[in-house]
Amino acid sequence: MSDPSTAVTRERIAATYDIIRPHVRQTPLVAIDSADFGLPSFSLRLKLEFMQHSGAFKLRGAFANLLTREVPHAGVVAASGGNHGAAVAFAANRMGKKAAVFVPAISSPSKIELIRRCGAELHVGGDRYADALAASEDYAAANGALPIHAFDQVETMLGQGTVGLEIERDAPDLDTVLVAVGGGGLIGGIAGWYEGRAKVVAVEPEGAPTLRDAFAAGEPVDAPAGSIAADSLAPKRIGRLVFPIARKHVSPEVMLVTDADIRAAQRALWSTLRIVVEPGGVTAFAALLSGAYRPRTDERVAVVLSGANTTAVDFDK
Repeated sequence: MSDPSTAVTRERIAATYDIIRPHVRQTPLVAIDSADFGLPSFSLRLKLEFMQHSGAFKLRGAFANLLTREVPHAGVVAASGGNHGAAVAFAANRMGKKAAVFVPAISSPSKIELIRRCGAELHVGGDRYADALAASEDYAAANGALPIHAFDQVETMLGQGTVGLEIERDAPDLDTVLVAVGGGGLIGGIAGWYEGRAKVVAVEPEGAPTLRDAFAAGEPVDAPAGSIAADSLAPKRIGRLVFPIARKHVSPEVMLVTDADIRAAQRALWSTLRIVVEPGGVTAFAALLSGAYRPRTDERVAVVLSGANTTAVDFDK
């Protein structure tokens, strides 16, 4: 495919939304007073995508693949840091299809347990997402299962782009959307939806700057994978299909946040709104709290919060 941005478009995202809508939750976009978090005054909305089935936006891409591609008798196979695997396991279970999921050893216990509960054939091994991906590719070659890529697949990005569709439908006057980046499926989809009509800003952990390094090199390159958000935001590199979309429609200045910033954002969401979000899911919000991204007073900003698969709060205490 010479230019993936011609495949991940508003028209195709809208068509995909019509297909997956019966199977996914339309998650809320909530207006929040920025002063509640000690921030200067600006218009702030939070997209509560952690309320999605299986706890993350990944479900949208999973259903997009299962409902628009031919699934063989062998079923589907996915590699994941955890949330994509849980989404594929959930969607396959709902569709009555077999699913095999490969995750690295760093995947959180809560995500591993969710994948098991959804009935997938689970394989745990390797140190990072790239190891799980290699193992899943071997599995697909041997068993004939359909691979569902976590981010570097057009159908996956079309599904994730429906997050942008819902945001714009609920807040058509937005100036900026902050999105956390790992492999880039979510930001690729959202950027494909907006097509430059709103500023799409990428946020990454300092320890896993996949898009920042790719922008600097002019192409996807290997990046470090050191962060508390490594199970969801630390693939080996940004997706090769994602990158041309990001270069065309994403702000060239990538915001970086520290692990301490991410933890502070988790605590702030819990203490202020009683929201529990995993490290990868709160990374975009951390850019606001840390000052990495400073909105204008008249700027209308939305932040995607996605990833509820954590045991950060102990409800037995």
